[in-house]
Amino acid sequence: MTERLFFEDAYCREFSAMVTGRTRVGKSPGVILDRTAFYPTSGGQPNDLGTLNGVPVLDVVEGEGGEIVHLLAAEIEGSSVTGIIDWPRRFDHMQQHSGQHILSQCFERALNAATASFHLGLDFSTIDVSLAAFTEEKATDIETMANAIVFENRGIKAYFVDEARLPSLPLRKPPKVAGAIRIVEVDGFDFSPCGGTHCRAAGEIGLIKVRKWERRGDMFRIDFLCGNRALEDYRWKNSILNSLAAALSVKDRELGETVSRLLAEGRESQRQLGYLKEKLLDYEAAELDSQAPSLGGTRVVRQVFAERPSEEIRRLALRLTARPGRIALLGLTGEKAQLVFARSSDVSADMAELLRGSFAALEGRGGGTSSLAQGGGPRGDRLEAALDLAQAALAQALGAQR
Repeated sequence: MTERLFFEDAYCREFSAMVTGRTRVGKSPGVILDRTAFYPTSGGQPNDLGTLNGVPVLDVVEGEGGEIVHLLAAEIEGSSVTGIIDWPRRFDHMQQHSGQHILSQCFERALNAATASFHLGLDFSTIDVSLAAFTEEKATDIETMANAIVFENRGIKAYFVDEARLPSLPLRKPPKVAGAIRIVEVDGFDFSPCGGTHCRAAGEIGLIKVRKWERRGDMFRIDFLCGNRALEDYRWKNSILNSLAAALSVKDRELGETVSRLLAEGRESQRQLGYLKEKLLDYEAAELDSQAPSLGGTRVVRQVFAERPSEEIRRLALRLTARPGRIALLGLTGEKAQLVFARSSDVSADMAELLRGSFAALEGRGGGTSSLAQGGGPRGDRLEAALDLAQAALAQALGAQR
């Protein structure tokens, strides 16, 4: 079994060791050492990174026999190594993991909510807690309690106890292993079986901040940040807040109310704009109808539009054919050529059939019903030719009806 230096000293950044074994996982060579300060992935905490004899350590995993395997970017020679831990990564993990212990105990004490799982991610960490409901007010209470422990700078220590002593400790959760159990204690506040790396005092954790939460079945997933992560999160949010407040010429504390007001005004403007667009479509339909020629007693509107929403052209076609005795043959140019054909309910011409006949020119496809059909194709240069085909077929159909 590899001696775990991080159990005794989580602040150990450099160490020497002897190679006791070699292996390979996939394309990565690996070494087993007699002792190591590299923490392997376990208990929701990711592995450490760093170097062995200057070679990058890519991953650290625990073997079945208790040995720790260091997967490397390249082979290393010799039987002795010097290991250097990526300290910023290690300390970040210590802040998040120690903060999680305090946060989980706060959920226990304030809401009687047990932590079911913990995940320390690259950007944020989460705990899943058993809760029926969770609110902004409760989140504030939990944050206040957690940060009070930080501000008191309570000591954090780790020690091993035998199973006989466990009943005398107010453990937040039972251990998952037997034998000697490693306990991480936040002085007088939290006692938890844990093999992770932790700060020596709560003050080193820094700010504990609950970012957001979401329901997951009968639990809530709590997203939180500690220490440097919380500081970085505050920095970018504060930068955005100040920029937006300056752009809107308001104080930062007025930004929420200002944005809500602007959104409401925007929704009202959109509503009014939609109303006016519909009125304009009414006027446009009336003008096109007044200029449309008659074909076999049916007024036919043929028109090509450029760079307009296809849905708007469809609504225009429906307006044109709302009155009896009308047919609309509308084309639209843009990224591709599009056609919208429609007829009044008293006209018997088949719009879907007309559309299919026009696709020979556009190399397109589409579909619809006998009263409304639409589609498109890549040959925008053949749009007028497609409409010519449709109009010719329509003339024949209307002539046959007479």
